[in-house]
Amino acid sequence: SPDPRMVLYPPELKVSRSLRKSLRRSDYEIRVDTQFRTVVRACAEPRAGQHGTWITARMLAAYCTLHERGLAHSVETWRDGKLIGGLYGVAIGRAFFGESMFARATDASKLALVHLVRQLERWRFGVIDCQMRTAHLASLGAREVPRERFSRHLEQLVNYPPEPAVWAFDRDLAG
Repeated sequence: SPDPRMVLYPPELKVSRSLRKSLRRSDYEIRVDTQFRTVVRACAEPRAGQHGTWITARMLAAYCTLHERGLAHSVETWRDGKLIGGLYGVAIGRAFFGESMFARATDASKLALVHLVRQLERWRFGVIDCQMRTAHLASLGAREVPRERFSRHLEQLVNYPPEPAVWAFDRDLAG
């Protein structure tokens, strides 16, 4: 179909051997929603081989408003008191729309993503919309689905009440 969507179904998360090793390390901490604006700003920083960013000042303000309303969330990877990676997105019902991620250390954004996916699976979220087709996301189990199927699935998922109201992750997600 034209314009398929890149999605990750939580049960289909793939964790490589090297990422599994990083997950077992105890030198990092995952925090949720503690530095939302900082995460969005970090995602907007220039990257090698890319010109500019779609995250303008107005977009930042809009996402911060969604965050204040409990719809947008950040998942952050910290080491030695420093934010080293993370991601942010919007949760509607039981669908999560990943917006962007960043890493300042190896696997930092992947650690945040794995914790997010495992928690969303426990909360019975049905899909994570990855939006961008990247080898990075495909390696983690994301795949393209026809837009029509994605739309039908979303119609069901977005009508669930938001759950939970305040995000706090379970402690045993790294295993």
